[in-house]
Amino acid sequence: MTDLTNMLSNPERLETRHFIKGRFCDGASGRVFPVYNPANGARLTEVADGTAEDAVAAVEAAAGALDDWRRRTAKARSGLLKRWHALIAEAREDLATLMTLEQGKPLAEARAEVDYGNAFVEWFAEEAKRTNGEVIPAHLPGRKILVQKAPIGVVAAITPWNFPIAMGARKAAAALAAGCTFVLKPAQDTPLCALALAVLAREAGIPDGVFNVVCCEDPAPVGTVLTTHPEVRKVTFTGSTAVGKQLMAQCASTVKRTSMELGGNAPFIIFEDADLDAAIAAVMICKFRNAGQTCVCANRILVQDAIYDEVVARLHAGASALVAGDGLAAGTTLGPMINQSAVRRVNQIVQDSIAQGAEALLGGQPSAPEDRFFLPTLLTNISPQQRVFTDEIFGPVAPVLRFESEAEAIAMANDTRYGLAAYCFTQDLGRTFRMVDGLEYGMVAINEGILSTEVAPFGGVKESGIGREGSQHGIDEYLDLKYALIGGLG
Repeated sequence: MTDLTNMLSNPERLETRHFIKGRFCDGASGRVFPVYNPANGARLTEVADGTAEDAVAAVEAAAGALDDWRRRTAKARSGLLKRWHALIAEAREDLATLMTLEQGKPLAEARAEVDYGNAFVEWFAEEAKRTNGEVIPAHLPGRKILVQKAPIGVVAAITPWNFPIAMGARKAAAALAAGCTFVLKPAQDTPLCALALAVLAREAGIPDGVFNVVCCEDPAPVGTVLTTHPEVRKVTFTGSTAVGKQLMAQCASTVKRTSMELGGNAPFIIFEDADLDAAIAAVMICKFRNAGQTCVCANRILVQDAIYDEVVARLHAGASALVAGDGLAAGTTLGPMINQSAVRRVNQIVQDSIAQGAEALLGGQPSAPEDRFFLPTLLTNISPQQRVFTDEIFGPVAPVLRFESEAEAIAMANDTRYGLAAYCFTQDLGRTFRMVDGLEYGMVAINEGILSTEVAPFGGVKESGIGREGSQHGIDEYLDLKYALIGGLG
């Protein structure tokens, strides 16, 4: 196994055991599972393999800590979150290194993700003090109507491998700021980042049981506990639509609140009046960041007929210049897929589409039979029946489609069951607002290729999920409204 401690400035940030009730502990079964470097397949370390028993222990720890945590003042919770934020910032390089090692993205992208995730910790540290209520004019004399916001209770979070710091941090920060306690189940491919966050949370002074982490290789038993245990009042999940539907069904047994950030099929629309230099730069980032393994990446590139050939040529040049390799190596701009199963899935989508008439102008296959890199791919001659049009690709594959009119572009963009993010490049102000209104997506970016920020509500419509993360709306996902009618006032 790789000696990871020599790669960190502070080896104590590497932890491989569950974090329950303020201490790191082995699992009830005593089993472990391996964590691999996706760039080369090397075994990095082994992590405690959680069971249903471990999940129950974590939920009970969170339930036991809830009363004290929610009774603390908002200012006190805010102060601890600010301390956590400072420690995450201080540990930036170690966190980024761990992320690149277990997730694969280039180190520069990993550093950016640490900053992005930590921005939510800072944001919700401030929002903790702004969960204001209401006084409603009473319907009868001698009464007062008050509305206050109360923490939901124990929150369980199930997070994905593609953004292992950001997804855990933005969920945990909002929940803790609201006065909830928290159990995190990270993806089995990327547990080290979540455990490093737990190391820093303990160092920040966050009380025992308020923040817990349970890792596991098989998510089903732990997930079942988190979605059915009566002490868990809210489940937040980021991942595929299929899994999200399963979790929602399981949560129904105890009528839990849920927030689901699910799959996407983002259109990236380029009109003939666009600033092409800006559009090409944006689509390259939007499509190939994290090797295309993001829920908001450009899944379909729609280009107006008059500029289609030029855009295709420029995308070909840009994708050809990408440098695939180990994310820790200087010059790497495209990391690996997370595992060989992901490579096989992307390859199947591409090959099925080629069989239906798509043409690969670049790439179109894995770089080698046994590694985890998929070649940057540019596809043309796309039709709505092909899987690269209908499916979330989740890989470095760019299908480019031609359209003529604005109405056609909107119809093509909306021809999907998903509705997470959409992008549009145009310099026409009227068209800008028509696209914002016409695109059936929870988030629309105009003349920008990256739209995620802690100050705005992140989330989708249709089968891309429910609920929002970030902004002042994000903390409301972890709060219940409590109405009080006070009579006898004269």
